[in-house]
Amino acid sequence: MSSLLINDSNGVRTIRFNRPDKRNAIDLEMYKQLTEYLIQGEADNEIRVFLFTGTDDCFTSGNDIADFIKNSDLKNDHPAVRFLYCLLELKKPIVAAVSGAAVGIGTTMLLHCDLVYAAPSAKFQLPFVNLALVPEAAASLLLPELVGHQKSAELLLLGEAFSAEQAHNFGLVNQVIGEKELHQFSLKRAEQLAAQPADAVQATRMLMRPNKSRIQHQMHQELEIFSECLKSEEAKKRFKTFLS
Repeated sequence: MSSLLINDSNGVRTIRFNRPDKRNAIDLEMYKQLTEYLIQGEADNEIRVFLFTGTDDCFTSGNDIADFIKNSDLKNDHPAVRFLYCLLELKKPIVAAVSGAAVGIGTTMLLHCDLVYAAPSAKFQLPFVNLALVPEAAASLLLPELVGHQKSAELLLLGEAFSAEQAHNFGLVNQVIGEKELHQFSLKRAEQLAAQPADAVQATRMLMRPNKSRIQHQMHQELEIFSECLKSEEAKKRFKTFLS
């Protein structure tokens, strides 16, 4: 069974996390495939919008920790690093449909999406500090800009989970949609976006993100510190506890 399911229809490329036995944790091979599917879709004029989704009970539980520990040298060619920079460079819009757990990258990647819809079951968490790490995907910049310093400190420094309703109140989620309607609703929104004039959509999206170089710089800083944190004894101890 493939860990990623891809479907192209009506101008939308749907990318579904499909590793239920591991709560859709993303390993390095999945990161490689994700980047390839995004680059291919970016080059295909028939694809106008990307839609990320997961299984009914889980969006993604974040990085596959065991796989990540074995491949912890976060240089530019690291699959996870390539995926993060690819997200930033995409010209085409991104929609996400979230149900169940959205942990770590499952939450930070949403900061790079244009439309995010969540089921009432969605539970978001940024447990980087809990694992003796720092955030990634420029979350340390984008989250404070979205929700303010104090709320970001609560979410990033304490690493507590928060609900779909809270995510909606923060502005991370556009709308909370019933579990059964989530996928169809999100797909319809993505198709609606795909039907808009592509050049105008992409140009507007670019104008809405005037600080791209600043975001890229923040990503780079985070990854440098993240890489150092991975080598720390505290992180090794936390990972061991997590995996036991």
